[in-house]
Amino acid sequence: MSTATAVTASTTRSDPGDRRTARRRRWLLDVGWKYLLAVVVVFYSIFPLVYVLSASLNPRGTLAASNALFSVLDLSNYAALGETRFWTWAGNTLLIGGIAAIGAVLMGAAAAYAFSRFRFSGRRASLTGLLIIQMFPQALAFVAIFLMLLALGEVVPALGLNSKIALICVYLGGALGVNTFLMYGFFNTVPIEIDESAKIDGATHAQIFWRLIMPLVTPILAVVALLAFIAAFGDYIIAKIVLVSEENWTLAVGMYQWVSNQLASNWGLFAAGAVIAAIPVLVLFLSLQRYIVGGLTAGSVKG
Repeated sequence: MSTATAVTASTTRSDPGDRRTARRRRWLLDVGWKYLLAVVVVFYSIFPLVYVLSASLNPRGTLAASNALFSVLDLSNYAALGETRFWTWAGNTLLIGGIAAIGAVLMGAAAAYAFSRFRFSGRRASLTGLLIIQMFPQALAFVAIFLMLLALGEVVPALGLNSKIALICVYLGGALGVNTFLMYGFFNTVPIEIDESAKIDGATHAQIFWRLIMPLVTPILAVVALLAFIAAFGDYIIAKIVLVSEENWTLAVGMYQWVSNQLASNWGLFAAGAVIAAIPVLVLFLSLQRYIVGGLTAGSVKG
């Protein structure tokens, strides 16, 4: 009897430790591996940014000299940007990206409102056509774009090669299909009864569009503006084809020239320019962050 009591007592004393071990094992299997995976993902996401920042502070101008992170802290690369056309290119990029973003929002919203609220012949065929067109990247048509602008420039020089207006028009046309389809699903989530009530009160389609619908679809407008701005901001191929003179280049085109020559590459200057160029996109993303999740997901539940 005393032996059984001793065994029971020892088992009881060992139970808390066994329970803690089982709890840790269960935590590792259910939750712990997610933290390990998150650490790996964060490392691979942040390390390139840290490396570029370190390279921008290294005056030697080579990536090999930047392997030791932050071994040298010097702002000479940032000061050297003033001796180049960097700020001219930055102004061109912001101008082109800003106008392209505003135009993409207005054109996409107008087209999406028409497809969502009106019923007309060819509506389904037009939607299918937009769906097919958006499957092909704009870069595939760069030869056609070049020949079109070359011929158009002979008639209207403002819409020909080496024109910022022409580049903006190319961006607007290439993104129209994607933006329309993205907004179309979101517009369908707005009850049509709002339109009918406004029509009973004597509102026109323009008043309904600007005063009722547009405020209700602000999240998707912010998402489209952000995507259009980032696409124009980072584009290289189309901008390189359209913009010829150096004073009209964008940041992507101009900064590439600093590293295109392998014998005379200045990666420190390029890294400094990349760090500064990332600031407008970061500020825009943070300012529109509250709209992004809702804008990307709300329109996907109803077609």
